[in-house]
Amino acid sequence: MTLHRLAIFFFLSVFSSIVTLGSAQDRSAHDRLARDIYEQLVNINTSPAAGTTRGAEAMAQRLLDAGFPATDVRVLGAQPDQHNLVARLRGNGSARPVLLLAHLDVVEARKEDWSVDPFAFLEKDGYFYGRGTTDDKAQAAIWIATLIRLKQEGVVPNRDLIVALTADEEGGGPANGVSWLLKNHRDLIDAEYCLNEGGGGQIKSGRKIVNEVQAAEKHYATFVLEVTNKGGHSSLPERDNAIYRLAEAVSKLSDYEFPVHLTEVTRAFFERTAAIVGGQDGSDMKAVTGAKPDIAAAARLSKTALYNALLRTTCIPTRLDAGHAENALPQMARATINCRVIPSEDPADVRATLTRLVNDPAVKVTASATSAPVSPASPLRPDLMEAIERVSAELFPGVPVIPVMSTGATDGAYLRTAGIPTYGVSGLFEDIDDVRAHGRDERLAVNAFYEAREFLYRLIRAVTK
Repeated sequence: MTLHRLAIFFFLSVFSSIVTLGSAQDRSAHDRLARDIYEQLVNINTSPAAGTTRGAEAMAQRLLDAGFPATDVRVLGAQPDQHNLVARLRGNGSARPVLLLAHLDVVEARKEDWSVDPFAFLEKDGYFYGRGTTDDKAQAAIWIATLIRLKQEGVVPNRDLIVALTADEEGGGPANGVSWLLKNHRDLIDAEYCLNEGGGGQIKSGRKIVNEVQAAEKHYATFVLEVTNKGGHSSLPERDNAIYRLAEAVSKLSDYEFPVHLTEVTRAFFERTAAIVGGQDGSDMKAVTGAKPDIAAAARLSKTALYNALLRTTCIPTRLDAGHAENALPQMARATINCRVIPSEDPADVRATLTRLVNDPAVKVTASATSAPVSPASPLRPDLMEAIERVSAELFPGVPVIPVMSTGATDGAYLRTAGIPTYGVSGLFEDIDDVRAHGRDERLAVNAFYEAREFLYRLIRAVTK
């Protein structure tokens, strides 16, 4: 190597080291900001008894201190103790806004049930502990940190970025922030699409195996089977017993499986997952995604609860109530049937199916008031999916991105129903054998939080250029 080339090599090496060091220092500063916000949020009790207002106000103050105008930082809600934060970083208006959603409320946690204080943020043995560390304060903290970072960097995105940190997602009651905002202040959160919880990464045996994007979720529909009878004294039994009639009706449901119904999202899930799992399951996944799903393959996959739930609508009895005294013939017998319905199916058709299966005029089938609104699937829009896949490949090389349909529920259902496509994407990786959301000693790995912070920052830059 000539002296000239040696000089160039030395210069480039030093320059590269300086750039790398500078980047590391910048990342550390961004990590510290996100961690501080995360700690502050977890330390604020936002369980149902405490409410979300203190959390919303604390995050609003963070943004005001960072230079956001008060007109773009709003704290409001259905009840004084259940307020939401809605904040906006102004773009140049060349595209419609993107909504960045997370919920502030957490499920209750009793100190005596935990090995640590659930409402005292703790970093220990490579994990962050505290109620809400995974559901959903990590993403809430990252959204606030990202908005502040973009403001500090002077970024003017091609569209407004709206952060909404909301109330009562876990309870879904009258104070539900997303539902209330849509009804009363839709202009504050109206967007081309939304990025929400519901997706994320999975770790198995210490290895990242998949980065999921939630693009659909099942409808929550509950039905009640009810039999009434004139009753009488138990010492004079009659064949027409309300409990017998109800038991026979429920038994008929146990023998029925709804037909296989793949959507764009679940078809993509099985197609992409087939290559990961391999073996018989992988072959069966390929077989069910054909033009005519292989029934035998579907039957084998259905033995796994998750795959069964993704393949079809499901209905299952969850509660029984009957009789009024141990020495009286039952005058009433009631069963609660909880159904999780494929997005494009109508719950009214599910009720009709239940009525047909029961086939007994003495058994009344009615819809429960707890049923949730029908929510369509969000289209797998190429621009967003390509951005997610590109950023994921940069940070998590070799980990596939897979669209999923949640068998549970998020606030994305309200937005999809209102015409705002919603995608669960977080970059937060968790061990599938150690999921602690809603449970004892909820925690998130420290490196998982920082990885997600960088992932979501890069993703926001990618979709706002």
